[in-house]
Amino acid sequence: MKSITTEELQERYENGEQFNIVDVREADEVAEGKIPGATHIPLGLIEFKHQELDKSKEYHMVCRSGGRSGRASQFLESQGYNVVNVDGGMMSWTGKTE
Repeated sequence: MKSITTEELQERYENGEQFNIVDVREADEVAEGKIPGATHIPLGLIEFKHQELDKSKEYHMVCRSGGRSGRASQFLESQGYNVVNVDGGMMSWTGKTE
């Protein structure tokens, strides 16, 4: 499974790179703030909603600390998606949120 640190992702984000970010936290966690532009699909719904994602794109998976996004990444990889787990998750993210 590929991974990236929040520091690396934030640096690339601040340099204007565009990403497809999927936040797999629960709704109450996302309400406290998410990376701007991130799509919210709770981990419990990934197996039902993964068809909404495009297999030709790369997705950066994020959660609170990296555990749930790691599980989501493993599942999506097994389904043929190109995913990168964000190590450290939102606990380590110091950039903008919405």
